[in-house]
Amino acid sequence: MTPTATYRLQLQPAFPFRAAEEAVPYLAGLGVSHLHLSPVLEAVPASPHGYDVVDHARVREELGGEEGLRSLARTARDHGLGLVLDIVPNHMAAVPRYNRALWEVLREGPGSPYARWFDIDWDAGGGRVLMPVLGGRLGQELGSLRVEGQVLHYGEHTFPLREGTERLALPELLDAQWYRLGWWRLARTELNYRRFFTVSELIGLRVEDPEVFAATHTKILELVRDGVVDGLRIDHPDGLADPEEYLRRLNEATGGCWTVVEKILTGDERLPAAWPVDGTTGYDALHRVDGLFTDPDGAGELLRRYRDFAAPAGDRGGYWGATARRAAYKVVTHELAAETEALARLAERVCATDTALRDHAPWALRTAIRELLVRVPVYRPYRTGGESVLTSDAALRAKAAFAVADEADAVDVIRDLALGRLGEGPDQEAFRARFAQTSSALRAKSVEDTAYYRYVPLLSADEVGGDPGRPAVSPEEFHDYCGRLARDWPSTGTVLSTHDTKRSADVRARIAVLTECPERWERLLESVAGVPAPDRHVAWMAWQTAFGLGIPHPGRLGPPLLKAVREAGLHTSWTEPDASYEQAVGDFVDAGPCGPPLYTVALFTREVEAYTRANTLGAALVQLTMPGVPDVYQGTEHEYLALVDPDNREPFRVRRADEKTELTRAALLLRRRRPEAFGESGTYEPLAARGPAAGHCVAFCRSGEVVTAVTRLSLRLEESGGWRDTALPLPQGRWTDLLSPDREFRGGASVPLAELFGARPVALLERADGTGESSRDQREGQSESPRDRA
Repeated sequence: MTPTATYRLQLQPAFPFRAAEEAVPYLAGLGVSHLHLSPVLEAVPASPHGYDVVDHARVREELGGEEGLRSLARTARDHGLGLVLDIVPNHMAAVPRYNRALWEVLREGPGSPYARWFDIDWDAGGGRVLMPVLGGRLGQELGSLRVEGQVLHYGEHTFPLREGTERLALPELLDAQWYRLGWWRLARTELNYRRFFTVSELIGLRVEDPEVFAATHTKILELVRDGVVDGLRIDHPDGLADPEEYLRRLNEATGGCWTVVEKILTGDERLPAAWPVDGTTGYDALHRVDGLFTDPDGAGELLRRYRDFAAPAGDRGGYWGATARRAAYKVVTHELAAETEALARLAERVCATDTALRDHAPWALRTAIRELLVRVPVYRPYRTGGESVLTSDAALRAKAAFAVADEADAVDVIRDLALGRLGEGPDQEAFRARFAQTSSALRAKSVEDTAYYRYVPLLSADEVGGDPGRPAVSPEEFHDYCGRLARDWPSTGTVLSTHDTKRSADVRARIAVLTECPERWERLLESVAGVPAPDRHVAWMAWQTAFGLGIPHPGRLGPPLLKAVREAGLHTSWTEPDASYEQAVGDFVDAGPCGPPLYTVALFTREVEAYTRANTLGAALVQLTMPGVPDVYQGTEHEYLALVDPDNREPFRVRRADEKTELTRAALLLRRRRPEAFGESGTYEPLAARGPAAGHCVAFCRSGEVVTAVTRLSLRLEESGGWRDTALPLPQGRWTDLLSPDREFRGGASVPLAELFGARPVALLERADGTGESSRDQREGQSESPRDRA
């Protein structure tokens, strides 16, 4: 069954299945159809998120075990709700003491039946797996190692011993294992297993192997077959060797249950039509909704003022394209050095076995790999359509890095390998898959985790799936996007806040107001200029974050800001922290945004509260009624001001209802009451306001039954004289405003927007009579969805 709306719950030991069960009556009353649960399989003990799975055959005991999950499902069913699960096919926790499969590989080596589970390059490690867990070089840590029976201990880490080696002297014993204990810093250059991004504690899974797929999906498929689970969210499909083949196998195994993928689409990139899924998890929708409430001229003015204020040069983000490109070079040559070396080894093996490809220098192959990777404009190429990503123009520009034209021919070799043009041998296939997997890791680490923290003129645009270089989205662009969703992906997911967003939707909505008043923002910065900051880049970022939160507390603002400067890697980083700089950042937070000047920030926040309200309510209503299945992140039915994790992963609790809660409930109950108006047979029709302020209204009609109308750029609207005689033509019928049920409007005529938005900056209208064309009639003749075609 396709959900009408889902509600995301972050399960953790502090919020287990029992706590979720107690929340069911409230969530059913809110109007959602399904609970969307974070990963439920056995994970590392005390894990706050569950993405570090250690056993795919068991439901996590810390959450209440399988009986706890089934009890939650029964209670949910009793209240008319289903369950959607977040599953993690790409990786497991690389913690041998909890991960039995990895334990057996380390004990038995490549002969273990579990060795096929993981992408391990045994040759690269001299026949051993590097386990980068030591706090220092091995010689410095020998005294911290001890043997007890068949187990090697190092602090909280435990490792199995190869049979017959337990009585050897320690140096010989270490050399006799199928693994090599190493200094944690070696992971950057010498790691010989595929990992999740740059996280060595998460080891990649080979779910392309049918046996591995079966072993890691048995419990999930059992829960689907038993009716405990109705739908799936697939975490990070771009990490898989062949996402399309994996999704086909999963679709067949589940019988085609509702499935969405955490696929990040870049720019105008489209979800592959052949994928047998219902759509994405919704970051593409997040970007379009946020963009509606961003003023393009004001965003440009903020950028100019940022350049004047922070004088950014080089890596400090004065220009988005240059910032992203520099970040990509940094990540591909440093954090992902081990991954590029793995690709180079594969390329060398292919060239060594093909007479026509011999004599390409290893350095040239490595250079070609790096130069092509940084020029992939999206997260990764796929088996079909790869030429549109790894273009001949990209290859030409990659060749410019070579001083000698003949050496540049290595680019053609690497491009052909990545596109699968050089045969179908195991090394060729491995290269094609690993190039794509590395590409997605590079994009995530260089854009999401580096460039977004370096290019900060408008923090609300620095969000997954966004385009900081062009943050605004026009109403026409938004309507075109929604039309495509209604036609091709009517059951896709949509989101505004998730467990991974750097700032919640309400924080971003407030920051977006700055694009309507950049001169006021400049005055605020002038008024707090007396507080010394480590540098003006971090000052801009900190004051804008503080504004987004309203009245920040040091305990909430300090950690996200420290994370930001470490991710940016300009003055400090996670692996090479600069203690004096980080202390200066902390002192600045205490004295500035969280010190006496916070009252200046609070006053500015109150001055723009009406415009923040318009953005917040408008974005929420648009997301809840546009094409797709809306996902409501826990707590966001209320005003929800949160920063990056762990700030946004507090255990769920029911809060007092506010204006946003009532709007959310009205929209969700409407979706549940009229599923045909919003579902696969529903339609989407833009409605155009007429008059001098028409550009400040975004409105659309769903299946002739529901009208959504919101105010955009409300501060600019007020400055230009308000709505004046601008009006919105309504379709035929009698319309009731669900947010003010005592108000009715007669269709077939234009309603003055000053009247429509008299009580609040948004309106949700439901047709109160039965006239008009049915949604099925309107849908007739439209093309089938990509999932149907697949």
